[in-house]
Amino acid sequence: MIQSSTIKHAVSKFARVLPRGVRASAGMAPKTTTPTKPAEDALRVVPLGGFEEVGRNCMFFEYKNEIVIIDVGIQFPEEETPGIDYIIPNVSYLEKKRANIKGIIITHGHYDHIGALPYLLGKLGNPPIYTTLLTKEIIAKRQEDFPSAPRPNFVIVKNHDKVTMGKYFAAEFFGVSHTIPDTTAVILKTPTGNIVNCADFRIDYDADGGPLSLDEFERVGKMGIDILFLDSTSAEREGKSVSEREVEKNLERLFKAADGRIILATFSSMLTRIAEILKIAERLGRVVAINGYSMKSNVQIAQNLGYIKAGKGLIVPIEEINKHPDHKVLVLSTGAQGEAKAGLMKIVSGENRHLRIKPGDTVLFSSSVIPGNERSVQNLKDNLARQAARVITTVDIDIHSSGHAPQEELKAVIKLVNPRYLIPIHGYFFMRARNAMLGQEVGMPKDHTVVLDNGEVAELNKNELKITGERVDAYYVMVDGLGVGDVEEVVLRDRKILAQEGMVVIIMSVGHDIPRLLKHPDIISRGFIYLRENQQIIEDVRKKIRGIMDRLPKDKPADPDYIKSLIRDQVGQYLYTKTQRRPMVLPVIIEI
Repeated sequence: MIQSSTIKHAVSKFARVLPRGVRASAGMAPKTTTPTKPAEDALRVVPLGGFEEVGRNCMFFEYKNEIVIIDVGIQFPEEETPGIDYIIPNVSYLEKKRANIKGIIITHGHYDHIGALPYLLGKLGNPPIYTTLLTKEIIAKRQEDFPSAPRPNFVIVKNHDKVTMGKYFAAEFFGVSHTIPDTTAVILKTPTGNIVNCADFRIDYDADGGPLSLDEFERVGKMGIDILFLDSTSAEREGKSVSEREVEKNLERLFKAADGRIILATFSSMLTRIAEILKIAERLGRVVAINGYSMKSNVQIAQNLGYIKAGKGLIVPIEEINKHPDHKVLVLSTGAQGEAKAGLMKIVSGENRHLRIKPGDTVLFSSSVIPGNERSVQNLKDNLARQAARVITTVDIDIHSSGHAPQEELKAVIKLVNPRYLIPIHGYFFMRARNAMLGQEVGMPKDHTVVLDNGEVAELNKNELKITGERVDAYYVMVDGLGVGDVEEVVLRDRKILAQEGMVVIIMSVGHDIPRLLKHPDIISRGFIYLRENQQIIEDVRKKIRGIMDRLPKDKPADPDYIKSLIRDQVGQYLYTKTQRRPMVLPVIIEI
């Protein structure tokens, strides 16, 4: 999506520290403007996530006393959120109006669009969820892991279905191509105009390179569209998508050339490609073992619904792969991003009891690298190569096609839909800004390509779309273990200090009546210095502590909190002078 990963990191990091007022960094609550009274006849458009990051996709539309939500996804943690499991949308505004929510539309079954439902469905009043059959089953399966969460109320929709949602909203659904079947875009019809959310999508191509499904966008354009919400994830990438037909052809060629076992790593949700891989394996006489809980679950769901058809004996338990010759084995595995607990990493590290890498194995990465995972993927490939596997990625040959439309496809859709306004979604600011420029390149006025941030409120009336200046809370809500939203900025700051600088614990026995040391302080260092090799610093710290205690008045007991504050400040400054590092200093006072 950008030529230099270094530039990309710098730009995205810069975008995260811009003064937004709507999404403070890492959980810090920003100042929120006092809600203004909505215009009497205006549709309020409010993004809660996905407009300043990749993931956490969630937005809602409000007209008078009715609200419709599109997607409720998670974002995976960043460098600035150590120890966090997921980041989810902030729905504090919606909680207060839960009775007004007429429905949630879920566009497809990827976690960045469905993953926050178990945490937020109850807070939203458990409204009906409008989605396709496969997406419904994936959501229902995930809900099994949250027995205390409310049971979802599903309304299954199909291509071209039309539904009414309350008095003011109606929706029509149409299918788009993505990496998971049953992805749906939506036309939301409101009293002030028609809006289209294209979800995550790409244009697929037939065997001759002809585009598929463009006629659907042309049909939608004839309805008169006021706002087009357009995926920006690949807006920096030139050209058009690699055809899945080309990917399948290249995979089959590599399968035929492999003399030993094949281990193919991809996303567990890439069910469209997984279905084709199973067909190729069956043609070539290879059995398939699936490695990874999420992939097993998704494949089973897709089989139950008929999206994946596997002949008898094609899929075998991974425990049985050693019963088959190596040249007849294909392993489908999760872990293409180098995740520590995913299937491929467990194979590489020796944690998988049934499968080890050995000479002759071919490992294929049929996936792109998610921004931020470059180092972990590189380490994974290094370990595979050290264990004598042949590693092939999409850099070597096209064995992956992104599910997100690049520039030429985005421009084609803008021209076909021909909206009054374009609002780029799904991505960092620079991605969405580039997407807005694409709209201008095909003739849209600059002031009709609107780059919103999370929490900003726009209003659409029959004459114009305007940003109101009001902001809704959209700052990070973080999931950490069983805690949801209880990790505050101060906790994250402490975690970052511990990770970067380490800690020093000072245990002091102090007289209860007279503030004096009763014995030498015990000093413990974790992640700061190795004590045995830095005895002089440790002794100097003890002298510093004795000096602090000697200067305290002896005619009255000292406040332990005051002593701790002195120790933290003065020992911390001394350690910085000596090492140019600022470890967390934790004084522990035992009064005797």
